[in-house]
Amino acid sequence: MKLFPKNKRIEIDGEDLVQVLREIELLLLSLHKIGSYYTIADDVEKANYEKETTRFIDEWKVTARLSEVRTLLSKHFDLTLADDDMDDLERAMQSLNYWSNPESSPKT
Repeated sequence: MKLFPKNKRIEIDGEDLVQVLREIELLLLSLHKIGSYYTIADDVEKANYEKETTRFIDEWKVTARLSEVRTLLSKHFDLTLADDDMDDLERAMQSLNYWSNPESSPKT
């Protein structure tokens, strides 16, 4: 992907980067611990695992945390629009395969 020159090398404040890494660590390790806690041997355990994962996502405000991480990282980019009326980040995100319905699946 071609980036504007200012976006080829970006310096990030150490405190921002530490905050990003702390949030990733909290989310990743918590999800790992949830997965390790529940031995999915039957439908009841699978339901408990799914319920706890959903509770964690909701009560620990995972989407808000990820939004903050995105803000901390993206604020360092030059958002100048190119000829296509998009900035580098918009262009990079346009081809993502987002969840759209229960039949959606990730591209591999």
